Amino acid sequence: MNFPSAPSVRAILVGCAILASAVTAGCSGNPTGDFLESSGLAPKTAPRPDFVAASRPQSLDYIPIGTPQQGRPTAAKTTDEVKAAEAELDALRAQNQTRGEAAAQLGGTPAPEPVAMPTTASAKPQKGKKKTTP
Repeated sequence: MNFPSAPSVRAILVGCAILASAVTAGCSGNPTGDFLESSGLAPKTAPRPDFVAASRPQSLDYIPIGTPQQGRPTAAKTTDEVKAAEAELDALRAQNQTRGEAAAQLGGTPAPEPVAMPTTASAKPQKGKKKTTP
């Protein structure tokens, strides 16, 4: 069996490392897009409207974990306020339920009776049609 020598294995590993670093370095920018924009071959982009430019930061940087956020605009409700809100919602639910029951009684008309079809004995044969036997 022919095994490659140590210098050739080392050269292959160095080449793979250089190739991997070149591939990952390409992720840090957009050289193709930059070239097309500078040469005028890229599609023209419309300028951002004023309200968009004013509402967004100039650089969209990553916000690191653990960065404190601004406080709530409203204070949290107390236990008494929560219980009062629950009682209000329960009262509204009961009111809606009674209104629904009243509407069901008003709209609870009986189902119509099915149409009575004439029986075959009382049906009269139509004129002009002949009975055929197979």
